[in-house]
Amino acid sequence: MSKTQSTQAELREHCDECGTTTPHAVSIELKTESQKKTNRAFSREPYRVTQCRVCGDEYAQRMNNA
Repeated sequence: MSKTQSTQAELREHCDECGTTTPHAVSIELKTESQKKTNRAFSREPYRVTQCRVCGDEYAQRMNNA
């Protein structure tokens, strides 16, 4: 999957791994979902990606499903 990072900010959010609210790096990435070469240009979707600054746990959520 290809991805493009467009923005990044740091927020405090709940981390399931740590079990508490911790600082997170938050970014929006475009990810290619199609495995077919002919449709790749049309299959990019935005994802909200959060990464805990304490433990490094990462979570990605498709924005169209938010």
